[in-house]
Amino acid sequence: YHSPVMSGFNTSEVEISTFFLVGIPGMEHAHIWFAIPICLMYLIAILGNCTILYLIKTETSLHEPMYYFLSMLAISDLGLSISSLPTMLRIFLFNATGISPDACFAQEFFIHVFSAMESSVLLIMSADRFIAIYNPLKYTSILTNVRVIKISLIFASLSISLVLPFPFILKRLRFCKKNLLSHSYCLHQDVMKLACSDNRVNVIYGLFVAQTAMLVLVCISVSYMLILKVVLGIASHKGRLKVLNTCISHICAVLIFYVPIVTLAALPRFAKRVSPVITVIIADIFLLVPPLMNPIVYSVKSQQIRNRILVKLWDKQG
Repeated sequence: YHSPVMSGFNTSEVEISTFFLVGIPGMEHAHIWFAIPICLMYLIAILGNCTILYLIKTETSLHEPMYYFLSMLAISDLGLSISSLPTMLRIFLFNATGISPDACFAQEFFIHVFSAMESSVLLIMSADRFIAIYNPLKYTSILTNVRVIKISLIFASLSISLVLPFPFILKRLRFCKKNLLSHSYCLHQDVMKLACSDNRVNVIYGLFVAQTAMLVLVCISVSYMLILKVVLGIASHKGRLKVLNTCISHICAVLIFYVPIVTLAALPRFAKRVSPVITVIIADIFLLVPPLMNPIVYSVKSQQIRNRILVKLWDKQG
C-alpha cells in the first residue's frame, strides 16, 4: 500500500478535487453498447425486487418468516442497484467518469452497507432453513413475527455500524497524486490506495470488515452442513429431495452473491497478471447480477410467489 506520511504543513501537493472511475479499459469507444444491457439489467432488477416486495406486502398468505426475510433480501438488492446506478450509467451512456470525493465516499458507504445487509440476510435465511428442516413442528413458535422484526433490525443496525466508519476514515486521508479508481463505482479498498497520507487505519479496518464477511460465509456453510446432516438422516429418497428442494433458491442466492466476491479476492493471489478488464467485469457482475437474479430465482423456485405473479397477470388481462 502507498502510505508515505505527509507533513501537515506541506502545501506543495495539490489536493485532488475529482476521482475518475473506469468503464471497461480499452473498450471506451464501445461503452454505449454496454449501456444497453446494463440499463436492461437495472430495469429488470428494480422491477423484479419491487414486484417481490409488493407481493409480500399485499398477499396475506406470504406473511411468513421465510418471505419476510426474502423481502429484506429484495430491499438490500434494491439498495445495491440504486447506489451503483448513477455512476455506472454516467460512464457507459455518456463516458462521464469524473466523481467528486464526497459523492464517491457516499456511494462506497451505501454499496458496502447494502452488501453487508445482503450477506447478513443470507445468513439469517440459512438459519431459517435449518430451523424449518431440523424442527418443523416448532418453526412457527420459534420464529414469531416479533422475533423476525427484532432479528431484522439487529442485523440491519450491525451492517450500518460495521460500515459507518468507512467514509470518515477516508475523509481524513489526503489525495494528491493518483486519482484513477479501478472500478465503475467507488469501493473503500479502491479509494484508500490513492491516498498520499498514511492509510494504515483504513487497511486494518478494511481487513477487519473483509474478515467479518468471510466469517458470515463460514457460518452459512456450517448451517448447510447441519442441514445436510438432517437430510441424510431422512429415510426416503423422495423425502430428502423434497427437503433439499426448499433450500435450492437460497443456495443459488448465496452462490450468486459470494462467487464474484471470492473470485475478486482470490484473483490477485492465484493469477499474478490478471487483465484489469476481467477484474472490472467481475466487480460489475457482483453489483449487477444478484439484484437481477434473486427475484428470478425465487419466482421460479417458490410456487407461492410464482402463483401470485400469474394470478396478478391473469387479473390484468381479464
